[in-house]
Amino acid sequence: MNRGGFSWKRAVGISAAKSRLSRSIGVPLTKSGRQRKIGKMVTGGGCLVAMTFLVLVPFALVLVLVRLF
Repeated sequence: MNRGGFSWKRAVGISAAKSRLSRSIGVPLTKSGRQRKIGKMVTGGGCLVAMTFLVLVPFALVLVLVRLF
């Protein structure tokens, strides 16, 4: 694997074509890019733990209040 040296894919233009295609269809072509996009869609761009906490705490308070009355 090269570390900043010559890349035949960049020289031929494959990297730029993949980048343009990915931007135009809105779906990343790499596995990590797809996982990152799905993660952002699920969590709204934030941490899943924090989002879960923000949803469950009010829900738990409602349940406690309903049981008391």
